[in-house]
Amino acid sequence: MKNLANSEIKYSQSGFSLVEMAIVLVILGFIIAALLLPLQAQRDQNFKVQTENALVIAQKALLGYAQTRGRLPCPAPVVSSNGLEDPLGGGVCSVKTGYLPATTLGLQPTSSTGLLVDGWNNPIRYAVTQVATAMIPVGADFTTTNKANNVGLTALAPDLRVCNDSAACSASTYLINNAVAVIFSTGKNFPSAGVDETANLSTTATTFYSRVPSVTAANGEFDDIVAWVSPFVLYNAMLQSGQIH
Repeated sequence: MKNLANSEIKYSQSGFSLVEMAIVLVILGFIIAALLLPLQAQRDQNFKVQTENALVIAQKALLGYAQTRGRLPCPAPVVSSNGLEDPLGGGVCSVKTGYLPATTLGLQPTSSTGLLVDGWNNPIRYAVTQVATAMIPVGADFTTTNKANNVGLTALAPDLRVCNDSAACSASTYLINNAVAVIFSTGKNFPSAGVDETANLSTTATTFYSRVPSVTAANGEFDDIVAWVSPFVLYNAMLQSGQIH
């Protein structure tokens, strides 16, 4: 009996108490978190680069489309549009801002719904100016076949603008005030959205916002990644292909 009691005492003294185990688990938690944070940051950076590449592809596809069709495509209004512009064949678009019509543009690979996606697997958004000069053919200048050519370079006046944020959006702060198209990713935090991110999603928007990503700011969090097509780049591409004379 004495030997048995002594062995029990020795066993209990060589083990870990619940408090000690809790401390070890907390320390392990800190170590794992410290290892995972750089990994997550690296993944997010990779997704950002992937997204920026997708936007470059979108810009080139839009320019190529204009060079062969004499116009820009309309947006796909909803996810279920299968990546097709609306209306088919262009003209006055059903929405100013929707989704990049990847199927219409002939882009591959796309999602199962025919849309080009960003690094976070969210569909790329697309807006195109709907300014319309009163003349024949009737329709929006940049999405109606050959109308840009008929209107003429000196009379074309695209009206999309990009600002740093809505709290300070004026002629002196425009990043561009005459874009023909805006292409953007809704970023990692979608569907959560700050004021400026929400404004970017309006189907009738002509003003868009692009600024340094932030979690807390005057207009809330922001991580949209925004690109655009300037009129001069578009005109040059269409001049080279003979779509504008």
